Amino acid sequence: MQFVNGLHFRNLRGDVFGGLTAAIVALPLALAFGVSSGAGAIHGLYGAIFVGLFAALFGGTPSQISGPTGPMTVVMTTVFTALVAKNPENGLAMAFTVVMLGGIFQILFGVLRLGKYITLMPYTVISGFMSGIGVIILLLQIGPFFGHPSSGNVVESVSNFPTFVANPHYAATGLAILTLVIMFGSPRKLSRLIPSPLLALIVCTLISVVFFPDLPDSELRRIGEIPTGLPKLQLPVFDFRQLKEMLGYGLMLATLGAIDSLLTSMVADNITRTQHDSDRELIGQGIGNTIAGLFGGLPGAGATMRTVINVKAGGQTPLSGMIHALVLLEVVLGAGSLTEKIPHAVLAGILIKVGIDIIDWSFLKRAHQVSLKAAALMYLVLFMTVFVDLITAVAVGVFIANLLTVKNLSELQINQIKEITAPDDGENSLSYEEKQLLKQARGRIFLFRLGGPMSFGAAKGISQRMGMVEKYDVLILDLSDVPLLGVTASLAIETMVKEARDKRRDVFIVGATGRVNQRLEKLKILQLLPAQNRVSDRIEALEQATALITGEQSHINSALAQENPIEVNSAAASLDQTKR
Repeated sequence: MQFVNGLHFRNLRGDVFGGLTAAIVALPLALAFGVSSGAGAIHGLYGAIFVGLFAALFGGTPSQISGPTGPMTVVMTTVFTALVAKNPENGLAMAFTVVMLGGIFQILFGVLRLGKYITLMPYTVISGFMSGIGVIILLLQIGPFFGHPSSGNVVESVSNFPTFVANPHYAATGLAILTLVIMFGSPRKLSRLIPSPLLALIVCTLISVVFFPDLPDSELRRIGEIPTGLPKLQLPVFDFRQLKEMLGYGLMLATLGAIDSLLTSMVADNITRTQHDSDRELIGQGIGNTIAGLFGGLPGAGATMRTVINVKAGGQTPLSGMIHALVLLEVVLGAGSLTEKIPHAVLAGILIKVGIDIIDWSFLKRAHQVSLKAAALMYLVLFMTVFVDLITAVAVGVFIANLLTVKNLSELQINQIKEITAPDDGENSLSYEEKQLLKQARGRIFLFRLGGPMSFGAAKGISQRMGMVEKYDVLILDLSDVPLLGVTASLAIETMVKEARDKRRDVFIVGATGRVNQRLEKLKILQLLPAQNRVSDRIEALEQATALITGEQSHINSALAQENPIEVNSAAASLDQTKR
């Protein structure tokens, strides 16, 4: 296994250009996410550097660019607000400890090989929480858009909306509007040379410096001076009274970062026609986030827009991600003074565009046409993401989606259960010989056919047919087309067999092989039947069952022919007892 997944130097020119282009796009976003989180612009850059470098170095998606993203920043905003409010002195350090915990959880996800399961969730849930995150970003930028301080949470931002609109700071609002115009209206050819976020950042910052140089901070808020040089080590800080809360936030970051990164990895696979290593990617992201937390950086994940730009610019190997991080490091080391004049309103405009892009407009427009249940689930997850929290939203969404899936699968499984008592009941699936045998039995055989995987959902269908058993003399359970038998369905079969035996009916089990046979043996269901009643072929079971029935009838007929009333009564009583 390569130490760095997919690393080679045959695409050096493409990787260098891709890394430079990705860094240019990442710079304004890192600054914006840093300011939006409440930690500060420099912490966004630190996150882009450390997550970007180490996720590329140790990750499993060669062309992926990692760094702070909208979803991760939304969670970190909540973390900073909650921990700093309760611990004014150590809250910031505790928040970065949460970032480290999130990274450690991600490493565990990778080590436990959970990568293939993390994105195994319904699209309605993914669409709902991603759109919810987009809405959160939009709502949190209402204040900065109108020149006011950013609100700490969505409810506060929404409640202050009338105040923001009634009292705008016109210079800030004008710059935010101009930022959006550039972001949405920049010609495609120009965007290839200068990405629209960077173009908006440069143009609007220059306008603010030239035309509004003396406006007070209360009217036009700017980033201000940010530290230059390498970051200081941030050792973990715990408050055991809030340890449970910190672990919860860490798990939330880890889960969201894993989903965000692996979804981006799938996008990269589609573009590059390659296959990423999910578990290795989680370990790389975890290492990046752990180190980012140690040096005061925001948590990050695979960034879809930056990854796509990197690939289109020529980046193919982890070298492009490392170059992107090193370019940002150069900005931190020597060009920090160039960023201090950037207005918050400009960053708000950039983030509003990010929020709009995150919202899954395509699915929102047609969700109700696909399925009303799917649409309702998506909107529920969206609402809970915005007004409750992300983990609860995803957990509830996945739970409800699984219930709906189980219901649909149960209906399909129940439809695969067939009861055949006459030659014409088999829906043309019976052979001519099988139909003749059923015809000879004269409706006294109950052929019970199961098909497809039988999980706990099918148990209900099996139980519903139990009352029919006593009406027939022989029960044949046909499992020939069952590849998988769940415990609950197995126990339902056991109950049916026991009831039939208690009523002195003959029971045959047909076609139990492989895993199905192992399950029946472990539950000791096969031991309930004589060896000759466990057969591999349905015709053999029908022949034995028909022979039993016709043999009893022949005994009665023989007694009648001999006019022996004692034998007639004995045979009839025996047959009647068997039927009962």
